[in-house]
Amino acid sequence: MPTLALPHRTRIASRTSVVQLEYSAETGPAPKPTGGSDAHWTRFVLLSDTHTRTCAVPDGDVLLHTGDLTQMGTLKELRTTMEWLYSLPHPWRRIIAGNHDSVVHREWYEANWQDLFLHRSNDEPEVCLVIELLKGPRAVAANVVYLEDEEYRFRAREGGKEWSVYGSPWSPNFGIWAFGYEREDGEALISKFPRTDILLTHGPPRNILDFTNTKDRAGCAALSARLPELKPKLHVFGHIHEARGAYLQRWKPGSEQLGVQNAIQLGIKIAGENIGLDGSAVEDEDSDYGDSDESVHGKDEDSDWDDSDDDDKNEGDDEPGLDSDESDSEFDDGVVVLDVPDEATDVTDEAEETVVVNAANWPSGPNARRTGIRVKMGGQGFQPIVVDMLE
Repeated sequence: MPTLALPHRTRIASRTSVVQLEYSAETGPAPKPTGGSDAHWTRFVLLSDTHTRTCAVPDGDVLLHTGDLTQMGTLKELRTTMEWLYSLPHPWRRIIAGNHDSVVHREWYEANWQDLFLHRSNDEPEVCLVIELLKGPRAVAANVVYLEDEEYRFRAREGGKEWSVYGSPWSPNFGIWAFGYEREDGEALISKFPRTDILLTHGPPRNILDFTNTKDRAGCAALSARLPELKPKLHVFGHIHEARGAYLQRWKPGSEQLGVQNAIQLGIKIAGENIGLDGSAVEDEDSDYGDSDESVHGKDEDSDWDDSDDDDKNEGDDEPGLDSDESDSEFDDGVVVLDVPDEATDVTDEAEETVVVNAANWPSGPNARRTGIRVKMGGQGFQPIVVDMLE
C-alpha cells in the first residue's frame, strides 16, 4: 500500500465537503458553504481524546466525539465530561467511548476495577450511574446519544437528509485498557459494521493517520481492509493523538486505497505547504489560538487527573507502548509526497468520497511543537475539526 505524506493544511475542500482543521479562535470557523436554494449543508464538529478536559468548541449542527472521554476512567471523570457535553449548544450530539473509558466498559471494569491504582475508594461504581450519565434524562434532554456497536439515524433539520451513523468504541489491544481486542479478532468484529453515512471508531485504520511517536503504525488492518467496502461519507476516529489530521479519500473505479500520514509526523518537510485539495493556496490566520486555561465552557477542576506535571503531559505521551507485534515502521511501498494539483484535476466528478479524520484534541508529537509554543488540549493544531457536508 503506497503511503502519502500530507503537507500541513488548515482547510480541505471538494464539491461535497469542506474540512477546517485550524481557524481563528476569535472569529471561529468560516461559515457553511453557500449554493443554490436547494443546496443544504450539515456542519459536523468533531472531538476526540479530550480526557476530562474542556476546550472552546465552535457551533454546528452535529457534535461527534470518538472516545477517551476520561483520562483515568473513573465515574467522577465521566460525570465531568458529560456535564460539559450536556452544556454544549449543538442540537445533535453523538458519542462513543474509548480505551481510557474503563468505567463504561462494564465487563472489563467489573473484572479489573480493584487493580486500578487510582480507584482507592474500594467502592465499585454502580452500573446504573454510568447508564444514567450516558443515556439518562439529562442525556436525552441534551440530545446526547451514546453508541456502542450500534447504528442510529437522524435528520439534522426538518425535511433534511436522514443521516445514518454507526459507533464502535473498540481498538486493538495494547496493555491493560478497556474496549480492546486482539488483532486477529479484528476481522470478526469489523465484519459486523453496516454501511452508513458516518462511521465513528475510537481507533484508526492501519496506515491511515495512525503513525505514532514511536514510529509504529498502530491502526487496525481489518478496519483498513473493510473501508473500501463501507465507503462512509465521514469516518472519524482518534486514539493516536500525534497523528491528528484529515484526508479526502476518493473511491475512483480501479483506484487502490492509499496509506496516509502527516508529513510532519514522518519527519518530512514539504515545500509550499498549506494547500487545499481544491488546488488553492490557504493562508494561515494571524490570530491567537487561545491556549489559555480558560474555556468558554468552563474549567475542569473536578478531574481526578493530577496535572501538576502538565508541561510533560501536554507532550501527549500518556499512552506508552502503542507498538505491537504487527505494527512496524517500514512502509510496504515507500512514502510519496501528495501531489496536490493531480488530486485537484477531477474533484468535480461523481466518485464516492470519504472524509477521513483523526480528530484527537490532546496535543502530542511534532505538530504540538510546530509553533514553538506550548499547546493546550484543543489548542492550535488540535482544535475541534469542522466538517461541512452537502446533503
